[in-house]
Amino acid sequence: MNAPLTTPVALLMFNRPAVTQRVFEEIRKAQPQTLLVVADGPRADRPGEAEKCAETRRIIDGVDWECDVLMNYAEENMGCKRRVSSGLDWVFKEAEEAIILEDDCLPHPTFFRYCQELLERYRDDQRVFHISGDHFRFAGPRNRYSYYFSRFNFIWGWASWRRAWKFYDVSMRLWPNVRESGCLEGFLGNTLMAKQWTEAFQKVHDGEIDTWDYQWALALWIQGGFSIRPNVNLISNIGFGAEATHTNGASRNANLPVEAMEFPLSHPPYMMRDYYEDGFLPEGLGPRTLAQRVTGKLKRLARLQPA
Repeated sequence: MNAPLTTPVALLMFNRPAVTQRVFEEIRKAQPQTLLVVADGPRADRPGEAEKCAETRRIIDGVDWECDVLMNYAEENMGCKRRVSSGLDWVFKEAEEAIILEDDCLPHPTFFRYCQELLERYRDDQRVFHISGDHFRFAGPRNRYSYYFSRFNFIWGWASWRRAWKFYDVSMRLWPNVRESGCLEGFLGNTLMAKQWTEAFQKVHDGEIDTWDYQWALALWIQGGFSIRPNVNLISNIGFGAEATHTNGASRNANLPVEAMEFPLSHPPYMMRDYYEDGFLPEGLGPRTLAQRVTGKLKRLARLQPA
C-alpha cells in the first residue's frame, strides 16, 4: 500500500477547463493533503475568456477528500512570466517542498510517489535542485537505476524545495555576468548549444519573451545544481493545440505515452551527470537537437508577444 501523499501539490492553471479537469482527476486519485492552486486572470481583449477562467477555477470545487486547499488567483491577466514566477514564489513561501503540475501536464499515478520519495531523500542535499517527471527517449540502452542526474530541468511535471527556489531570479540579474564570462560554452561543451542558449537567455533578460522557465534553468546552472530525471516517462503533455498559450503548434512531444515507475526505487550509487542520457533530447538526438528546440521555442513565444 502506498504511503499517504503528504507532499503539497501545486496546480498552475488558466483558461482550459477540459485539460485542467483531466489533470485534476489524477491529483484527486493521489489525494494530497495540501493542494495549492495558482490561476491567472482573463485577458481583457479576449471575449469569453473570463467565463473559461471561471469554469476552470470551479474544477477545484471537486476536492472531495480531506485536503487543505490554498488558492492564489489573479483578478486580471498577469501573463506567463509574472503569473507563474509569482505563483511559485507563493507556493514555496507556503511549503518547504512541493510537486508542481501545470494544467496540461498529465501525470502517471506513480509520479507522485516518485517525487515524494526523492524529495525526502535529497531534502538536505544542496546539490540537487530539481526532480523532473519527463523522459523523452524510448529506445536504446538505459542505465540500471530508476533515475539519473542531468543538467536539464524539464518542467512538464516536477518537484523542488524552498531551499533551491530561493536562487530563482525572474529578472536574471546575474545573466550579464555569466554572458561576459564566456563560460557557457565550456559548461555546455558545444558551441552551437551555447549560442542558442545565449540567445534565449538574452531575449528573456531583455523582456522580449514573456516566460518564466529559462530563469529556472539559469538558476540551476549558476549554482552548479543537478536535476533528477526518471528512466521512464511519467508525464504526458496534453496541451498542444489551438487553445494553448505557448504550445499551440504540432509537436512530437505531445501526448507521449507514460509508464509506471517501479518501486522500490533503485538509486544511483554516485552523483555524476549522465552525459549519455543528456544527449537524448526531445524530437531527436544530440546537442544540435537541443539548440533547435531552444530556437523553436523562442520563435513560438515571439509570435505570441503583444504587438
